[in-house]
Amino acid sequence: MRHLMKGRKLNRKPAHRVATLRSLAAALFEHEAIVTTRPKAKEAQRLAERLITLAKRGVERGRQLAARRIVAARLQNEPIAKKVCEDLASRFAARPGGYTRLVKLTAVRKGDAAMTVRLELTEIKKPEKKEKKSKTK
Repeated sequence: MRHLMKGRKLNRKPAHRVATLRSLAAALFEHEAIVTTRPKAKEAQRLAERLITLAKRGVERGRQLAARRIVAARLQNEPIAKKVCEDLASRFAARPGGYTRLVKLTAVRKGDAAMTVRLELTEIKKPEKKEKKSKTK
């Protein structure tokens, strides 16, 4: 029986698995979309959703410093933690959950034919377009 056995092992020892998931979550928050294998993406998605919820809850309840410190401890990357607590928490303030999505890609990885997916934030910040200067005579 698999009682109380949550999560995937990903063929890694515990410290390596934690480091892998932290780096995947940090890359997701930095680039807002990453391509990886399906099992890794599902585990990174769990971590990312929890961190965004924690940052949101810190903003709502007035415990921003505590939430920021916990997020920074989980990610071990201060600039990314700052982005999660300031930018992403406000961006997803109205959304009750489901901050990320998995999109299956048709291509498989060339080396081992692993199925790849794109893990992305649901509300991606679009770059602002620069206005062209019109030439008037």
